[in-house]
Amino acid sequence: MRILLAANASYDPPKGGSTRSNLIWLRHLASQGHICRVVCGSSLSGRTVPGGIEVLSVADLPRHTDVLAHEIETFGPDWVLVSSEDLSHTLLRQAAHSAPSRLVYLAHTPQWFPFGPASWYRDEQATSMIRRAAGVVAIGTHTASYIEEHAGCRATVIHPPMYGQPPYPDFSCFDRGALLMVNPCAVKGISIFRSLAQAFPRLPFAALDGWGTTAADRSSLAAIHNVALWKTVAGIDEALSKARMLLMPSLWYEGFGLIAMEAMLRGLPVVASDSGGLIEAKAGTGYVIPVRPIRGYRPEFDETHMPVPVLAEQDIQPWADAVRRLTEDREAYNEESHRSRAAALGFVSRLRVEQFEEFLLGLSPSAEAPAPSSRWERLTPAQRALLLARAKSKAGRV
Repeated sequence: MRILLAANASYDPPKGGSTRSNLIWLRHLASQGHICRVVCGSSLSGRTVPGGIEVLSVADLPRHTDVLAHEIETFGPDWVLVSSEDLSHTLLRQAAHSAPSRLVYLAHTPQWFPFGPASWYRDEQATSMIRRAAGVVAIGTHTASYIEEHAGCRATVIHPPMYGQPPYPDFSCFDRGALLMVNPCAVKGISIFRSLAQAFPRLPFAALDGWGTTAADRSSLAAIHNVALWKTVAGIDEALSKARMLLMPSLWYEGFGLIAMEAMLRGLPVVASDSGGLIEAKAGTGYVIPVRPIRGYRPEFDETHMPVPVLAEQDIQPWADAVRRLTEDREAYNEESHRSRAAALGFVSRLRVEQFEEFLLGLSPSAEAPAPSSRWERLTPAQRALLLARAKSKAGRV
C-alpha cells in the first residue's frame, strides 16, 4: 500500500501524543514494505526521511493546501489519512476533494473534531465529509461513542501501542517523589493543581512543561514555594521516575488520557478528573474525581494559540482528600499502586501494532463522494465570510 498522512502538527520533530501515535502506526507499515509519506505543518519547510517515512514539512500548511493536493496527485496513495489536528478542517476539505473515496479520518482530540459539544470549530460540511469517509479510527471506546453520537457515524477503535516494550519499571514510592502534573495549563486543570500545592505546603509538587503551558502559568507556579518547574523531557520516564503520583485534573473533554496509562504502567497512583476518556484510561482503578467542565471558549487566543476557556469554580475538597490519603496512608498508596499497574499491564498486553495495518488492508473505497466543484465550495464558512467582507470593502472604495 501507499499511505499518505496529512496533519497540521509537526512530525519532524514529532510533538504531542497524537503525532507519536500516528508515527507508531506508520513505522510499522513502513517496516512491512508499505510506502508512507507525511504532509505536515511546521515552522520551516523541508523534506526529510526519518525512520523510513518521507516527511514533507510545510510552513503554514493550512494556507498551502495545494501542496497536499499535489502530493496526492503525484504520490497516488491507496489511502489518505487525515489526522484530527486540523482546526480549520482545511486539510480534510482538500483530501475529500482530491481523494474522496480514499479518505480515512484519525480521530484523536475532540476539540479539533468539526462536531460535538467539545469542538472549537463546528462545521457541518466538514462533518459530512467524515461521514462519507472510507473509515474513521478512534483511539478509545469513549471517543468512538462520542463520534457516533455527535457525527452519526461508526468509528473503529484502534488504540496506539505507544507504551514501549515490557518489562516496565516500577517507580512507586510512598514516601519520596513529587506530586506531578504534566502540561499545566487552564484546560488541564492548573487551578486545581495550584490549590493543592498551596493546601499541602510540606509536600513536593512538580509541573512538567507542556504544549499548553503559558508564561503566566509558569509565573503562577513559580510563586508557590513547594512547586518545582520541570522542563520538557525527551522520555516520559525521566519525569515519572521522580514522581510518587500523577495528578490529572483535566477540565476539558479528554479523548483518552495517554499519560495516565503511562504513569499507571509504572506503578504510580493517578488522581484524575472524570473528563471524557480519562475514565476509560483509569481502567477501573480508584481516585476518579468529578469536575465541572469548561463552559466554553472566549473569542481570543493565548500565546500557545489556544482559545481562552471559560472556567467554572471547582470543589477542591475531594482532591485534597485523595492527596491526603495517598500521602499519609501507606497501605492505601500501595494498594492503589498495585491495582493501577495490574490494570495498565492488562490493557497494554491486548494492544497490537498490526491492527492498524489490518484495518487498512480490509477497507474498501467509499462510494465516490460529491467533491466540491470549485475552490469557493472548499473554503470554510469563516474563510468565505472574510473574502466577502474584503470584497465589500473593495467595492466601497470604487
